[in-house]
Amino acid sequence: MSHPTTPLSHADGPARAQCPYCGVGCGLEMKPPTEAAGSQAPWTARGDRHHPSSLGQVCVKGATVGETLHRNRLTTPLYRPRTDQPFTPISWDRAFELLEAQVRRTLAEKGPSGIAMYGSGQFQTEDYYVANKLIKGALGSNNFDANSRLCMSSAVSGYVRSFGTDGPPCCYDDLDQADTVLLIGTNTAECHPVLFQRLLKRKRKQQQDLQIVVVDPRATATSDAADLHLAIRPGTDLALLHGLGHLLLGRGAVHRAYVEASTEGFDALAELWAAWTPEAVSRFCGIEERQLHQLADRWVASPAVLSLWSMGVNQSVEGTATVAGIINLHLVSGQIGRPGAGPFSLTGQPNAMGGREAGGLARLLPGYRSVTDAGHRAVIERHWGLAPVSIAPASGLTVWEQIEAMERGELGLWWVAATNPLVSLPWLDRVRAAVARCPMVVLNEAYVGTETAAVAHLVLPAAQWSEKAGVMTNSERRVTYCPAFRAPPGEARADWAIFAELGRRLGFEEQFRYGSAAEVFEEFVAITAGRVCDLSGLSHGLLHEHGPQQWPFPTGTSPGGGAPRLHTSGRFPTASGRARLIAEPPMGLGEPPDGDYPLVLTVGRYLEQWHTMTRTGQVERLLRSHGEPLLEVHPADALAHGLVDGGRAEVISRRGAVTARVRVTDRIRQGTVFLPMHWGAAQQQACEANRLMHALGCPISQQPELKAAAVHLRPIEASGH
Repeated sequence: MSHPTTPLSHADGPARAQCPYCGVGCGLEMKPPTEAAGSQAPWTARGDRHHPSSLGQVCVKGATVGETLHRNRLTTPLYRPRTDQPFTPISWDRAFELLEAQVRRTLAEKGPSGIAMYGSGQFQTEDYYVANKLIKGALGSNNFDANSRLCMSSAVSGYVRSFGTDGPPCCYDDLDQADTVLLIGTNTAECHPVLFQRLLKRKRKQQQDLQIVVVDPRATATSDAADLHLAIRPGTDLALLHGLGHLLLGRGAVHRAYVEASTEGFDALAELWAAWTPEAVSRFCGIEERQLHQLADRWVASPAVLSLWSMGVNQSVEGTATVAGIINLHLVSGQIGRPGAGPFSLTGQPNAMGGREAGGLARLLPGYRSVTDAGHRAVIERHWGLAPVSIAPASGLTVWEQIEAMERGELGLWWVAATNPLVSLPWLDRVRAAVARCPMVVLNEAYVGTETAAVAHLVLPAAQWSEKAGVMTNSERRVTYCPAFRAPPGEARADWAIFAELGRRLGFEEQFRYGSAAEVFEEFVAITAGRVCDLSGLSHGLLHEHGPQQWPFPTGTSPGGGAPRLHTSGRFPTASGRARLIAEPPMGLGEPPDGDYPLVLTVGRYLEQWHTMTRTGQVERLLRSHGEPLLEVHPADALAHGLVDGGRAEVISRRGAVTARVRVTDRIRQGTVFLPMHWGAAQQQACEANRLMHALGCPISQQPELKAAAVHLRPIEASGH
């Protein structure tokens, strides 16, 4: 019932946990500082050789994560009635009084739809589950969304549309068995570095056995290792995929037996592919026809093709359609459900997969269920024991719809937890203006001084990874137990414990009477029994004793007995039992360039930094490689706009402007410029790239097109005038 965070004993050696950064989910061994070093000395991290996902490998962020755990931490609740006032420390009792009063006031004045929460792939699964039970169950509002909306929701929608269910069908061992690996919309070397190093190591040893193809408008560390790099125009990925399908048809590379037995919709897809000739693709994508033929040659000649993608595909107005475009190719050629082959979405955050399992988006319920399905709602209502309270039958507000609701004055409470949307959302000036209209903004946060804290009224100190027990699921559906191996600073509490305490204060004492995170997990996994994401055989105890396990892992499964791959039988959880081939024409960019804004700005990440830098911005070693954000500009575009290498430029879109130092480079295609997204307003080298981005998104997944906006550039004189 309280918030137990008893640290793990270290008598038996280092603590083992999953890294809290990207979705690769590497295993870490964490060692405490010696007594001589003092309590404020950092923990040290090294790769866990026993973790099956990473086998002891670790990137520079994971290796330095121990340096971030004790610095700049929030230790007590803070409150201010207005955001132009300073924060005042308050007690937890006072914080809950304020929260409870605002919840009751909002329910009375606006109803359940007046309450919204925005969570995070930084949550552990227990946090996700209790948050959903509180918001969607006890409060009757489906307005719970998470920053997976910005990251992986197009992949979720794509899997569901094509296969009838979410869930990446591949595993990391497929990297060792594929003949061709297609990396599309992913700078894997910088965003999922341990997986990329695994590929690179194999490439060095088996040069002839592995072909790497990269699709990216920029030349990156990823494309440097490629046998073929297609530097397409931004927003033309789907046309490229259709062009590849055209060539597969022409070369008789369709697996007819598989298509007839396991898919539906082939005729419509073949008709669409027929129109995307190499000439049409070359013109639309800005590549040479021979490059498309080279890609087709590799696909046709490969017994096992593995496609990997991430935000470069998902963050698009045609994100879900592009995911379907990737899946179509695998289905039509029979490249799925066997070693080394399949469409593999690389998750952006450490527990975005766990969030999907626990219902962590506005249309989801735990166990890969939907709020719009009456049968699904009934199962969860019984499991939660919340009658006569019932789950609302309509999808809740996505995060951008929450922003629009605040603009209209429809929200009385916006609760943000474990994320920093005042850096990561698009059109940041509009976001700030909308949030200013909300009567109470609450933030669960581990660190002091984030951009979102600047718009909050109530800030609650959160215990983070290392200070609370829980599980996380990585991109290959592998679940890792992460123990509490440090005491939380000051009065910080686990997010799930904060949500449960409010639930009890609102009168749901039995439903939120948890004594530990293990009890939360036990309740959660029970409701996954029989589902595609069946975790019912897992527990904290089993994971602690036997190590990480892949799902599905139904009750009775022996340790190590989870399934490495899905859809191996050629049958799918759709009404017909067949996968759906989806034929959709390309839409192009949501905001194409024009005479006033002639360039396309794309944004991305640096290897050494993580999202909005609340952790990594504190580590000197991580700042050395990229001490400031750099604007990458092609030499021809630099000449046309009067820019010089090392000078400064203003980047202007229809929504705002930022300034950055210029790097003139031929490693980006002409007509496209690049900025990293990490540096928000609170950083010394502030460069809010997402101020420039529009809010148009995929009509199916509602994922914003954060990868492309039309801009123009203006040189800034050294004097600043």
